[in-house]
Amino acid sequence: MVETNQKLYAALGEEIKHLARVRNAVILAHNYERAEVQDVADFVGDSLGLSREAAKTKADVIVFCGVHFMAETAAVLSPQKIVLLPDLAAGCSLAATIDAQQLRDWKAEHPGAVVVSYVNTTAEVKAESDYCCTSGNAVEIVNSIPADKEILFLPDMFLGAHVRRITGRTNMHVWMGECHVHAGIDPEDIRLQRAAHPGSEFLIHPECGCATSVVEAVSAGDIDPVGVQILSTEGMIKRPSISSNNEFIVATEVGILHRLRRENPTKTFFAANERAVCAFMKVTTLPKVLSSLQRLEHRITVPEEIASRARLAIERMVAIGGQTPLSPVPEASDDPGE
Repeated sequence: MVETNQKLYAALGEEIKHLARVRNAVILAHNYERAEVQDVADFVGDSLGLSREAAKTKADVIVFCGVHFMAETAAVLSPQKIVLLPDLAAGCSLAATIDAQQLRDWKAEHPGAVVVSYVNTTAEVKAESDYCCTSGNAVEIVNSIPADKEILFLPDMFLGAHVRRITGRTNMHVWMGECHVHAGIDPEDIRLQRAAHPGSEFLIHPECGCATSVVEAVSAGDIDPVGVQILSTEGMIKRPSISSNNEFIVATEVGILHRLRRENPTKTFFAANERAVCAFMKVTTLPKVLSSLQRLEHRITVPEEIASRARLAIERMVAIGGQTPLSPVPEASDDPGE
């Protein structure tokens, strides 16, 4: 069965790559996508890295293997391009926790506050924001805002709590939204995995539900801080290559394990929770990517009156912080079902 899948993935991959060349298309895939979708992509990365690639690409067509708000971001940054989302069901539970009217109401309660929106938001919410951010540059963006300015940070309460702690901003208000996947990774998962794999480095994404309790426990001395690394998704990708450790426990969506294993074949990775799977990311399959290229569907557009307002916040996100390297996918001899 595995061999059959490998042959099927290889055949579909070749057809997709051929058609992408014909269409002058670039295929972008998020770290949490299926392994075989990551393997067929031109670039794999986090939201910030993919946003940068969408902004600078010379391709006529962008096939965004991610979720809806990511394709919207690409459409805002590249309005002259055709931006395709292979499956319209690719939504986001975190983005759904706040809409534009809720944000307008919140802003009315805090006149003059600076709005920092995590990239996991709709274009309409971005249009009401001053800055967008990812977990990779949220701290830098908040630190760039004058200390006397109130900040409204949304929608992720775990990332917000982490940024508030790191920056020491007492005038930063955090929206109580969460990602259902990261919220499902709890401290008990961490305790079990650390007991099962003593000596492993523990890599955690700030949006995980366990981030707040783990950071507090570390600072209180209740958890040995040795081996604990709180990182963005790209930070997780880079960490194993510079660490002398050979084993890592990874607390985020399990899709990232494929890229970690590809880029660090001599090292071993364990999921903090094997059930940490984003169903929205997994709706995209190779047949859907092929169909999207064949039919040029589903095209994602953003009305100009919204796009023009959202663009400034997104461009600030893209500009602030160190460059986030993307991963060009090597020619596959790897097991796509890994």
